[in-house]
Amino acid sequence: MQRKVFDKLASGVGAVLVVILLVAGGLLTWGHSFSNSNVHDQLAQQQIFFPTKAEVEAGGSEYTPAQAAALKANAGKQVLTGKQAQIYANDYIGAHLYAMPQHGVYSKISTAQRAATPGSAQATQLTALKETSFQGTTLRGMLLTAYAFGTIATIMFWASIAAWVGAAVLLVLTVLGFMHSSRTSGEERMFEGKKEEKPQETVGTASR
Repeated sequence: MQRKVFDKLASGVGAVLVVILLVAGGLLTWGHSFSNSNVHDQLAQQQIFFPTKAEVEAGGSEYTPAQAAALKANAGKQVLTGKQAQIYANDYIGAHLYAMPQHGVYSKISTAQRAATPGSAQATQLTALKETSFQGTTLRGMLLTAYAFGTIATIMFWASIAAWVGAAVLLVLTVLGFMHSSRTSGEERMFEGKKEEKPQETVGTASR
């Protein structure tokens, strides 16, 4: 194959990859912006705020040291990001649910409530716990969904950067490839080794 033809083919493939990476980078950037803005807007409408530092300290042993540290770092702030939604869901709601009977697991409380004698004090108490567990578990699930979309937005952001950088590198290599092909002679070929020259045989007279 002629070296000029090879350079043009390789550069053409590079140009196609540049276009693909540019399109991917644009879509990933748009996806990041769309997911991020939607997570922010949906959370902002809920008007959820972290407890104050004093409220966290008043909780005492209700929170683990890690939970208390995470809550204090966001004390008084409004939940607006996916990461904040995760912290609120796991370290605040999760801690309160765990402190409830049956650790706040809705299915277990519901089972106990159905087994209790109707109209009894235990049944009334379990009914209230069941409602609280349902509300807390539902809100926690919604917040963790927001966290998942926020994480996807972050992954899209870094993937878009990789796509833009890859497109830039390939663009430079593609331009260099076309420049090299323009300077290459049409007679220059590739993948052809040099033919070995056979040594000339010398005819000598045999000594007797």
